[in-house]
Amino acid sequence: MSLLTVDGLEVRIGARTLLREVALALEAGELLGVVGPNGSGKSTLVKAIAQLLPHRGEVRLAGEPLARLPARQRARRLAYLGQDDGVRWPISVADLVALGRHPWQSGGWGGASAARAARDREAVERALVAAEVEALRARRLDTLSGGERARAKLARALAVEAPLLLADEPIAAADPRHQLRIMELLRAHCARGAGVVLVLHDLTLASRFCDRLLLLHQGRALAQGRPGEVLDAANLRTAYGIEVLGGSHHGEPYLIPWRCLDDH
Repeated sequence: MSLLTVDGLEVRIGARTLLREVALALEAGELLGVVGPNGSGKSTLVKAIAQLLPHRGEVRLAGEPLARLPARQRARRLAYLGQDDGVRWPISVADLVALGRHPWQSGGWGGASAARAARDREAVERALVAAEVEALRARRLDTLSGGERARAKLARALAVEAPLLLADEPIAAADPRHQLRIMELLRAHCARGAGVVLVLHDLTLASRFCDRLLLLHQGRALAQGRPGEVLDAANLRTAYGIEVLGGSHHGEPYLIPWRCLDDH
């Protein structure tokens, strides 16, 4: 049974149809990249999967309809990391990451058993280290750079320790080194058995780190499959209107957007 299955997903806002008939399946341990030009429906897709937007179609987590799960159960089994929302909370990074454990606090923050509290502290510490923000634990969120704040928010999502992580452009504000580290972290997260649906724009990182890609174009799935199959010249022309240069280094692929095509 797939960890996540989406069938016939459609999202309409007013008279606009943002997504139409999108289907996908994600296995445990798999990293699925969602790519496509601006306005193609990438963020809409992950928000709909997370039940943050009304939609038609079916979304199942380990065979169960996600919309029917109680909110607390859903929050334990699915972690959502949205794009930077402009929030500059005056709380410490450690306190922010600890919020990821809230779904597990059945008795409220003051009602956790000693064993539960210890597990929560361990999960927070693992997330701080994994996202490379342990040195920032005492810093206030509203004093961080955009890249530091992005990593702190990723740590909060990892602290949930949910089997499914939905991440919407987590590398957008990061410098090149931390873009690579975040991708390596997500790859390692999958190696531990989790499934990740990741929205990103960098085609080289998508081709290097993702097991499969879903290419969206005008709210529809233009292509889905292995990166080399999805990111071919015809699909890139249709979706982006670009020509790319490609190659490999130590057996890993790279793509360089090279020029715009006048006929797009």
